[in-house]
Amino acid sequence: MLNWIVLILAGCCEMGFTFCLGKAKVIGSASVSGEWWMWIVSFALLYVLSAVLLARATQTIPVGVAYPVWTGIGAVGAVMLGIFVFHEPATFWRVFFLSTLILSIVGLKIVE
Repeated sequence: MLNWIVLILAGCCEMGFTFCLGKAKVIGSASVSGEWWMWIVSFALLYVLSAVLLARATQTIPVGVAYPVWTGIGAVGAVMLGIFVFHEPATFWRVFFLSTLILSIVGLKIVE
């Protein structure tokens, strides 16, 4: 059970590095402040932490399950961040395919 928590944390770190990358792009292109490098450093730290946590989780969770769950958490989180933070459109088809992705991740856990 602990490794599932570690895997969820790894997925959250993946969402975090996606958010940092989005902020670095916005701030870097605006060139209003010199803080864009903090977003890049945060991105790098979260990226490494995410990979380390994923490696830890795969000690007991099969890689064929852990990797899709990790990427799924990151993908769903990135879309949600895009919609709620970066004001990207929440079209019917985006929500539909996001839902199918979530159902697929849950299905992987069920059949594991």
